[in-house]
Amino acid sequence: MDPKEILHFCFEKGILIDKEILNLFEDTNDIDSVKLILERIKEHTQKKIITKNVFSENKEKTIQFFSSLPTENQKKLEKLKIKLGLSIEISRQEVEPLRNQDKQNLDLSLQRNNEEEISQVKIISQIPCLRKKVEIKDFFSHFKRRFIEMKKILQEHSELDNLISINKISRNNQRVSIIGMVYNKKITKNNNIFLEVEDLTGRIRVLISQNKKEVYEKAEDIALDSIIGFKCSGNGEILFANEIIFPDAAIPERKKSPVEENVLFISDLHIGGKPFLEEHFLKFIDYLNGKVPNTPEVEKIKYLFVVGDLVAGVGIYPNQEKELKIKDIEGQYSRVAELFNKIRKDIKIIILPGNHDCVRLMEPQPILDEKYAWPLYNLKNVILTSNPSLVNIGARKTFPGFNVLAYHGYSFPYYANNISSLMNQDSINSPDKIVTYLLKNRHLAPTYTSVQNSPSEKDELLIKKVPDIFVSSHLHKSSIAYYNNILTISNSCWEALTPYQEKIGNIPDFCKVPMFNLKTRQVKILDFYDEGK
Repeated sequence: MDPKEILHFCFEKGILIDKEILNLFEDTNDIDSVKLILERIKEHTQKKIITKNVFSENKEKTIQFFSSLPTENQKKLEKLKIKLGLSIEISRQEVEPLRNQDKQNLDLSLQRNNEEEISQVKIISQIPCLRKKVEIKDFFSHFKRRFIEMKKILQEHSELDNLISINKISRNNQRVSIIGMVYNKKITKNNNIFLEVEDLTGRIRVLISQNKKEVYEKAEDIALDSIIGFKCSGNGEILFANEIIFPDAAIPERKKSPVEENVLFISDLHIGGKPFLEEHFLKFIDYLNGKVPNTPEVEKIKYLFVVGDLVAGVGIYPNQEKELKIKDIEGQYSRVAELFNKIRKDIKIIILPGNHDCVRLMEPQPILDEKYAWPLYNLKNVILTSNPSLVNIGARKTFPGFNVLAYHGYSFPYYANNISSLMNQDSINSPDKIVTYLLKNRHLAPTYTSVQNSPSEKDELLIKKVPDIFVSSHLHKSSIAYYNNILTISNSCWEALTPYQEKIGNIPDFCKVPMFNLKTRQVKILDFYDEGK
């Protein structure tokens, strides 16, 4: 469509139209219908300036305008409706209806759940989208609050007896315990580890001798900015560490739900990129919809976590456009919505962003930006949350449910490449080792510069409440493990091996989906990858 013709029409009708809307209209070849819609929206709203927000604010009336057009014209404008946020495009290759027996089973399952009070998804903590200018005082408040919260956690460790603030340490030799943030770390000429540690009252030097093997091995894994406890001997000039105490995370028991429900975890779909394994993902959707025979567990699936990187994104790395099948971000999310819309509606889909998604790269990341991911906002069974977030599922009147800590995992490569024990264990291909390390530190990014960090008074990357399940992604590796009764889950990916992954030595897993039964605690890995396709 010639944009000049639209502009001429708008000039005659006294309408101002913004560039974004004009670009959307260029993609349609039904200019008469577009003129009619513009004229009606102006008459209804009495607004002379027409933007995308005008359409969204008057959504119901605008849909009526579209519906009043002849059927043939409506079809021509379907893509325009999608881009305006008025509908979700449905692929013609619609998922086949459930077989009668499968449908009966699902209906019975829904009926049983209604009788037993359908469990809800509760977001315990998520990040608000704050558009505030960062100031120097924000960094001070951030580190102060982090120290205070972590100190409370460490004070619960009985090993830290005779606990004292740094400014209270006398010049006389004594045995004390301190809690401090690691300001600096280096190796001395004698291969001892030398730390500078500070609290809110001062700073002191702490030496860890290589002769104390167990303590030395712990010290090797200390990251800058981490907050830990030390049992020491010494004075106000220097302390010699006898024991190192990490904040650590643990729960007393592995709880079980009274109701049998399943939760699935996926991530790193990278939809919109040429490497996206779409055929395999469609097999996964078929499975969720009961199309795969001999899968009775399907009717018990009630939750699906999507832990970031839904789309390939745009401009994530140099020359990425060569690897894109869908080259605009809205188009990528439209395809995500098409696929997710095929999934049966009694499954709650909990979605958080990753580094490829339409949010800031700085962590913590708010929910997906509606400006670009609006197609997902139209799906009623989708729950959008931040990265990281703590989500409760499966709660009943007599059962508290499971707390799931979901984090995309952008900090993981830093620790895999900088912490001694993680480097020795090839943890870039064993993410459960990284997760264990972060749980010991009670923080998702102990070193402030390990991610692009947004300072806030409340440190949202601190693991204040210990979860029952910790799910992560980003490394494209599948792993299941337990640490102090916490179930740790790392996700595989849904894109083929890329040159970048080969370059960094990453060996991804493809299309593997962990399924956790809330009642039996059985963990099963579903595999939807067929190497022949």
